[in-house]
Amino acid sequence: MALEFCAIDFETANSSPASPCAVGLVRVQAGQITETLSMLFRPPHPNNYFNQGNINVHGIHPQDIADAPDWQEVLPELLLFTQGLTMVAHNASFDMRVLRDSARAVDFDLPNLNYACSLQMARRTYALESYRLNAVAYAIGHEEFRHHDALADADACARIVLNMADRHDAQDLAELLIATKQRLKPIIV
Repeated sequence: MALEFCAIDFETANSSPASPCAVGLVRVQAGQITETLSMLFRPPHPNNYFNQGNINVHGIHPQDIADAPDWQEVLPELLLFTQGLTMVAHNASFDMRVLRDSARAVDFDLPNLNYACSLQMARRTYALESYRLNAVAYAIGHEEFRHHDALADADACARIVLNMADRHDAQDLAELLIATKQRLKPIIV
């Protein structure tokens, strides 16, 4: 299987998409999870504050990132890790908006990037009552993960995509997108 992509998940400090405070990345090459990366960092100004509602969701507190690098220091490392692979996220419009808006916040020019949404593919693959990440992960037998932990969510996303590829007998991401009637989308900067 030539399936290659990078699953990504962000957690944000507040309701602004330009407030990332954590990212999880899972690289898949030749149909196998090959490497992971998890980073905590300080969100870009002026969105560098935490809302209690967001803390309640992901459990990241301001003191957890007090000594962490700034977003603009982490962003190049994040992009290097992806190795130009297509990014996949569950509810990708959210994660890609976080990437785009937070890059803009620090005047960082993103390269041309494409993404796909595992949520949309899951809707064309499984018959479920809910297509939330934890519901789909549970449906494929990936029951033990800490939802709203960026790395755990990216890992669940990767496993869901691998399961869908297997169900559709897709050898690569292009075949999976065709089977699920989806397409790659560019991150518009």
